[in-house]
Amino acid sequence: MQPSAPERGFPEAEFSARTAKAQDRMIQDGLAGLLLMTEPEVTYFTGFQTLFWQSPTRPWFLFVPAAGKPIAIIPEIGAELMHQTWLDDIRTWSAPCPKDDGISLLTDLLAPLAKAGDRIGVMKGHETQLRMPLGDWERLVVDLPGLHIADATRMVQHLRMVKSEAEIEKLAHICAIGSATFARVPDIVSEGMPLEDVFRAFRREALAQGADNAPYLVGTAAPGGYADVISPPSSRPLQAGDVMMLDTGCVWDGYFCDFDRNWAIGHVTDATRRAYDTLWRATEAGLEAAIPGNTCKNLFRAMSEVIAEIDPSGGDIGRLGHGLGLQLTEQPSHAAFDETVLEDGMVLTLEPSLSYGSGLMMVHEENIVVRKHGAELLTTRAPQSLIVI
Repeated sequence: MQPSAPERGFPEAEFSARTAKAQDRMIQDGLAGLLLMTEPEVTYFTGFQTLFWQSPTRPWFLFVPAAGKPIAIIPEIGAELMHQTWLDDIRTWSAPCPKDDGISLLTDLLAPLAKAGDRIGVMKGHETQLRMPLGDWERLVVDLPGLHIADATRMVQHLRMVKSEAEIEKLAHICAIGSATFARVPDIVSEGMPLEDVFRAFRREALAQGADNAPYLVGTAAPGGYADVISPPSSRPLQAGDVMMLDTGCVWDGYFCDFDRNWAIGHVTDATRRAYDTLWRATEAGLEAAIPGNTCKNLFRAMSEVIAEIDPSGGDIGRLGHGLGLQLTEQPSHAAFDETVLEDGMVLTLEPSLSYGSGLMMVHEENIVVRKHGAELLTTRAPQSLIVI
């Protein structure tokens, strides 16, 4: 069990500060408020956490006005839990109600803004979703003809990219739990063990180390190396000569770690050792480049230059890492197209990958926080040489 866990939740001042930053941006952008409907954003501004989001039956709405506290319009089943947050204004309806799933309440809230011809922000861009029936959205827009809908994607994503110290503390804690779980793999895994049992053993160990959940676990094991990194496990037993990779997203108090580790079973080829060494050094290059003022594009290039020693294509994955926090993957992306400027307090993954041999690939991943003086590891750095089990 990991010692010295942070306090669960956040003080009201944390949510007040987040809201104030959003409201400053709203004033700059001429917005009267933000309408948010997805789990990470609702959680970010309220602290409301529930697995009930996994049910698609009910929509949930949060309105962050340009002044004052956010207002929740939610199904009655969530009222008791939402009242435990810092919010005062919580409006509910008996749900599900397909004929009117909160739309009348939402219309009443926004009607004065529509009458005034105001603008509100809704997340419309990359990595967003509506999370309400399209028909209900169309009805809302028709019933509020004077309301102007702007895209608030970049605003909200940027707010969430830069973590508070309290968030970083939680992320460091879950990364320590993930690191301790990976360290136990050589003790709980052996040749002949079916891969599906490896997955089960890993999840049990993560929970024993203190994770709240291990909802994301993918990986593979195959002779000489692997060609796929997102598979569910098979019943195939581990065999001498396999290369095994596990990639996990464990959760503590709503915050994710996201990193992987590689092992060889019994013995390893020179080609696999070289691939591993290249990725380890590419990660070092990423660590050196992850400084405030640099861009994600430059971070991508720094890792790509090392990868190109054996793979000019960079594995064709599309990006070599991303943001991390309330979601397993967040903005930004370490990719040739992403000009996002790194800032103190951003929590990121470094995830170089490459292709080698005959259709094989390898991925390596660490979690870091960008600091004024440079990157700090949140994960325990993988060993420089591939471990053989």
